[in-house]
Amino acid sequence: MSYSNNIIFGPIPSRRFGISLGIDLSPSKKQCNFDCLYCELEKAKTVDTMTTYPSVEEVIAEVKASFEKHPKIDVITITANGEPTLYPDLERLVDELNKIKKDAKTLILSNGSTIYDEKIYKALLKIDTVKLSLDCVSEKCFKKLDRIHSGIDIQKIIDYMIRFSQETKNILVLEVLFVKTLNDKDEEIKALYEAIKKIKPHRVDIGTIDRPPAYNVKPVSFETLEKIAETFEGMNVNIAYKNRPKLQSSFSEEEIKNMLKRRPLTQEDINNMFDEDSKKLLEKLVLEQVVSLVDSSGLNFYKNL
Repeated sequence: MSYSNNIIFGPIPSRRFGISLGIDLSPSKKQCNFDCLYCELEKAKTVDTMTTYPSVEEVIAEVKASFEKHPKIDVITITANGEPTLYPDLERLVDELNKIKKDAKTLILSNGSTIYDEKIYKALLKIDTVKLSLDCVSEKCFKKLDRIHSGIDIQKIIDYMIRFSQETKNILVLEVLFVKTLNDKDEEIKALYEAIKKIKPHRVDIGTIDRPPAYNVKPVSFETLEKIAETFEGMNVNIAYKNRPKLQSSFSEEEIKNMLKRRPLTQEDINNMFDEDSKKLLEKLVLEQVVSLVDSSGLNFYKNL
């Protein structure tokens, strides 16, 4: 079976990563070991292996053809109509992509469930940016929200994320998607914070449902995400939220420093929260080297020095 028409999507402009070329390793159907309540794909029975998939050669041929048409690609995004790490030849594919990627970076979007499979762990170490999901820490919440395939162990996932973060020479980003009445409870948020503190990713993206979900579940509010970001003290937290409200206020130098001590802020946070005078004060603090602007996997964060 030929998959060539559906393997590649894009290139598309990405706010965080520049021009992104997407690879779908499961173009013919959803193949995933999760059936998340919030999934934007259709409901599907969970699987632990892919049964239909393009060959490494087909994928590489399509990527090469895209590079000829679009020489300015900044990132090659490995994803799937499901879970990309279920692809049986992942390490070989990553090796081949690394040979042809030129100045582009590789990125994988994964649910993180297979990280304790040594073969997959090894493949992930060769990818420039690894973005993994971690929606729940308690087993009860994990099973209920992510509707996992049997045998997936959340504690093992966390242990291997900690190990991966220590071992990788590249970028690790964690993503948490919050769903009303499921993982937005105080005890779940606290457990997530404690686990993420041990994992030490470069960045944490937090968000909620913004497309029609597979099941009847509801998003949390922007205010809830802001409160959660506040509790994730000292971390590079990016709130991913469409049409976020603008609530611009005036802050003194002291208030800005205290705010950044608690949580580094993105450029988008600044644009939404700071009035013009406060933005000028922030720039003054940057010039005085009291505050620095740090790139974290394509997103700039203002942090105290």
